[in-house]
Amino acid sequence: MQDYVMNGLLAHSTGRSFVFDDYIWNPDGSLFSDYNGHLIPSRIPLTALLGGVMVGGQMPPGDTTPRAVSKTFFNKVCPNPTLLQVADVNDDRMRFDEDVPASYIFEKWLEKINSIEDPCVEIESNNNAIFEYWIFGHKRMLSIWEYLKNSPVSTHWGWSPLIHDAYKRNRRIFVPNARSSIFEGLTGSAAAENYTNPIPGLLALHVRRGDFEDHCVHLGKWSSNWNAFNQFPEFSDKFDRPTDGGWGETSEKNMQMYMQRCFPTIEQIVQKVTQVRVESEKPLTHIYIMTNGATDWVHELKEALESSGNWDQIKSSRDLDITWEQKFVVQALDMFVAQRSEVLIGNGWSSLTSNVVMLRMARGLLPDSNRFW
Repeated sequence: MQDYVMNGLLAHSTGRSFVFDDYIWNPDGSLFSDYNGHLIPSRIPLTALLGGVMVGGQMPPGDTTPRAVSKTFFNKVCPNPTLLQVADVNDDRMRFDEDVPASYIFEKWLEKINSIEDPCVEIESNNNAIFEYWIFGHKRMLSIWEYLKNSPVSTHWGWSPLIHDAYKRNRRIFVPNARSSIFEGLTGSAAAENYTNPIPGLLALHVRRGDFEDHCVHLGKWSSNWNAFNQFPEFSDKFDRPTDGGWGETSEKNMQMYMQRCFPTIEQIVQKVTQVRVESEKPLTHIYIMTNGATDWVHELKEALESSGNWDQIKSSRDLDITWEQKFVVQALDMFVAQRSEVLIGNGWSSLTSNVVMLRMARGLLPDSNRFW
């Protein structure tokens, strides 16, 4: 998603159509890929995940930027585009020097693309990303916020009809005592819900489990920092990256700190939830847990949370009723719900959390409604 956001922002800022393609797990042409022992589609149409301006939706009033188009359409109308090499713009200093802000890289690409008269421009597919993954894990990425915060790429971000249908089907999980129906908003049904409004009283928890434990250990050994969009200076929850570790080694004390913030125990989760509920400016009445945790572990967590406070309802990803099609995009449903929660407690090293936080900030939600383990 980070690549889509940045490429969409670059296209919009240069007055060009963003060209979108499928979400590709495996580019080898196979129909299915193995993911942790499970078969998943190798390609997922982006329109199964997203709606709005990123996939050809109408731009906001007064915005004359041409709409996004599919790669298939681009290939038809632009059989011989101007091909760009990322290395022709991104030198090693821009890539690796932590004192070079992401805004500088962005502005260099604005200059490059704006200097091209050809209406058809393509970055060679075998190139590195313009913004490589490690940049998103450094504060220098925050300099891009001045461009991103008012762009329709973030302010008019949308989710697909498939995601909206999954939400309607499971609405009772996110809104206690609500009716769940795929017919919401149709004649004779409940009034359509405004999907830009927060869900009153909802506390969303992003709790990664499974193979993320090994990843957290790796992060600790290399003294890795939070993702950039989890480091807005306005946030009350911060992470002080230790300076006495890294390069594959760290102290036991540092590792314990990393695990508490990255892979918290049930007891630590309950403690944080209790703290956040007390400190929240808005009343928090029910919980939705976004997790890939084992069913028995999630049940234990729910019991511990129920014992800790008087919650109207506690539900999790394991309670969702989804169709076969929705199964492969269910993470987008979690993001849609987390984006609209009254308060989010997320994982500082997670790109899912940081992408949701970015969208919440673009919508003007209170900075302190974004919390972290």
